[in-house]
Amino acid sequence: MPDKPQPRQRIDAIDIARGVALLAMAVYHFAWDLEFFGYVDPGMTAVGGWKIFARSIASSFLFLAGVSLFLAHADGIRWRGYWRRLAMVAGAALAISVATYFATPDSFIFFGILHQIALASVLGLAFVRLPAVLTLVAAGLVVAAPRFLRDAFFDAPWWWWTGLSEAYPRSNDYVPVFPWFAAVLAGIAVAKLARSSGLLDRLAAIRSGRWAQPAAFAGRHSLAVYLIHQPVLIACVWLFAQVAPPAVESPDVLFLRSCERACNDSRDSEFCTRYCVCMIDKLQTEGTFDRVIAGDEDPDLRSRVEGSAEACTVETDNAMPEGELR
Repeated sequence: MPDKPQPRQRIDAIDIARGVALLAMAVYHFAWDLEFFGYVDPGMTAVGGWKIFARSIASSFLFLAGVSLFLAHADGIRWRGYWRRLAMVAGAALAISVATYFATPDSFIFFGILHQIALASVLGLAFVRLPAVLTLVAAGLVVAAPRFLRDAFFDAPWWWWTGLSEAYPRSNDYVPVFPWFAAVLAGIAVAKLARSSGLLDRLAAIRSGRWAQPAAFAGRHSLAVYLIHQPVLIACVWLFAQVAPPAVESPDVLFLRSCERACNDSRDSEFCTRYCVCMIDKLQTEGTFDRVIAGDEDPDLRSRVEGSAEACTVETDNAMPEGELR
């Protein structure tokens, strides 16, 4: 006879953690909106500390999704609530895909964080009753998979959800199964360990103060907050842009800033300035600059840009004064 699901008590600490993650996401999305409207340098949120910030937020959401999946179904799957929640998340994911397809067709969200949570909610059921150690081993394998299993076979669009394609697909929010499902598995395993050690019972006994109620409320209604906050932020920035529009920069300046920002993650500023000027010269000479600025994802163009990048790297290294190579 299958186990009968037992009633469970909400844990304020988990709701608060989810609410804090939502606040962090709103901060990142506000920065992305400022970039989208031209108030900050292009590419700012895709490199450096902002990139780490974004990945940390996504990881925390998926980790908490794993924790919640375990808490809800470890003692027996609550099928009615499970299907209801899955339908809500999958429906919201589909709505985001449709909306972003019309808003930004070249980079629409075909497999973002909600798509990942929906699929992980199905795959994760296989792990909620397994030992925590096995689940953590599975998480490690999921993280390692892209390093060993990437192949041109997965370059077809219908395989992009796996995260194993050699070509990185263009999307405003791309959270494929490999490696991101590992965060969900980690949440399941940690929740299992926390319950066996009695930590969950101790957390459940802690009542949050009034100061934490906004975060707890947002955490209890995380899907609604997630769906609403970005349209509200975009509307606010759009309204501000009608009053104080951003300064218009030339494509050359925008490309140079974006290129230098990305380059500075791995090389010093002297190298990056020379390298990025070289890239502009080569792309303009080859007649591909406008296509790159427009975000053209043609494989042949990508190959030519990679060739230009390699050539500029060699030329810049050779032109750098001795002792300044890093």
